[in-house]
Amino acid sequence: MTIDDVTAIAGQALYLIIKVSAPVLLVSLVIGLIISIFQTVTSIQEQTLTFVPKIISVFVALMVLGNWMLNSMTEYMVELWSNFSLYIR
Repeated sequence: MTIDDVTAIAGQALYLIIKVSAPVLLVSLVIGLIISIFQTVTSIQEQTLTFVPKIISVFVALMVLGNWMLNSMTEYMVELWSNFSLYIR
């Protein structure tokens, strides 16, 4: 196994991590931004106001996207393990 192989595997893993986590992080970001705008407009400066909606939205996003996320990670691991004999030289 060469350094190029390790670099390629690490690059694919990092790309998969970004691809899988991005939708949930974007949902959290959008909900946080909406609540921050609401707090600014209404002058409500309660720190805990953002916590519950963000948790609920992330939970819903995980419920909706969880199957896709697990399938993507499973496909990557199956590909990695199926090519295992190529990595041992």
